[in-house]
Amino acid sequence: MYKIQTLNKISAKGLEQLNHDRYEYASEIINPDAILVRSQDMHSMELPSTLKAIARAGAGVNNIPIDKCSSKGIVVFNTPGANANAVKELVLLAILLSSRRIYPGISWVKSLAGGDVKALVEKHKSAYVGPEIKGKRLGVIGLGAIGVMVANDAVGLGMDVWGYDPYISVESAWGMSRSVKKSTSLDSLIAESDYITIHTPLNKDTREMMNAGKFGMMKKGARLINFARGELVNHADLKEALSNGTVSFYVTDFPTDDIITLDNVIPVPHLGASTPESEENCAIMAVNQLVDFLESGNIHNSVNFPECVLPFYGKKRLVIANRNVPNMIGQITPLLAEHKINIADMLNKSRGDYAYNIIDVDNGADEAVLGKIMGIEGVLMARVI
Repeated sequence: MYKIQTLNKISAKGLEQLNHDRYEYASEIINPDAILVRSQDMHSMELPSTLKAIARAGAGVNNIPIDKCSSKGIVVFNTPGANANAVKELVLLAILLSSRRIYPGISWVKSLAGGDVKALVEKHKSAYVGPEIKGKRLGVIGLGAIGVMVANDAVGLGMDVWGYDPYISVESAWGMSRSVKKSTSLDSLIAESDYITIHTPLNKDTREMMNAGKFGMMKKGARLINFARGELVNHADLKEALSNGTVSFYVTDFPTDDIITLDNVIPVPHLGASTPESEENCAIMAVNQLVDFLESGNIHNSVNFPECVLPFYGKKRLVIANRNVPNMIGQITPLLAEHKINIADMLNKSRGDYAYNIIDVDNGADEAVLGKIMGIEGVLMARVI
């Protein structure tokens, strides 16, 4: 029986995917095979030797010690796209909020309590006039699951939508409306857009990608939407762009002390994925990925090991995680031959510093063989299914 530890409250819809005859799950589980987590910080947590995988019911994995897990051969999963519709809806709302001055208008009306509200509203409502979005150009930076959905629905709202993503996947390209136009460069998209929405991951290349240089390219009065990661925007440079009118509104799902009181900043309290549907979708996807990994060794949507999926044809299956160094297969397969183990099928994939192998065998794989495989320098994890 597999043991699953839950570090946060996980949607019952997700946990229902676990066969009770094969899985035990609880927050108090000791020596788990896998962990299901949402937001709990795991960086100071001791990772038990039994731990094979961690599944984050959500997209971001900043709360998980990825490097530590990788060095131990622990596969970390996330659930990209499971909350995409929830985030998309909020991004579309953000575009409208940034345009029509609804947020400051509502705040002003609430301050009128005790006065002649009707008369004051009619007298001063012109201060909250804002343009329609129909016909305006929207630049979408990053065309993953969320970016594509935003682009498609913005087309439906009558916007002139342009997208930029040098790493767009085939799946995303297939799902994107033909009406979405391709920008030749990030700079041209920024320079020509009335509204800009960011949907890129946070890494060393994208951190503070929206900075003084990019703000200097923008149209006067552009509106910036950020429901991806707060660190994608340099706040010092943003303040200057807001003060000189380059950015007329900034809407973000990542409020911080230095921007929440600024005029023309709409700080949303990290609500992008906060819907019951999103939580259910993330939990179901996370659980199903764990089940497939534990029972078949297949890897879908890992953030530290390669995508690796092989139909199970043999009588037993060896799965091996190792450092991505030369001659690993050249050491593993002779060892199997030495024990007269016949390989029925195999798959080897690498990603950065790490690699993963699925080897279906017809006979003979046991703990003794596993011990010898684990003795190969660079092997991080090996198990028989």
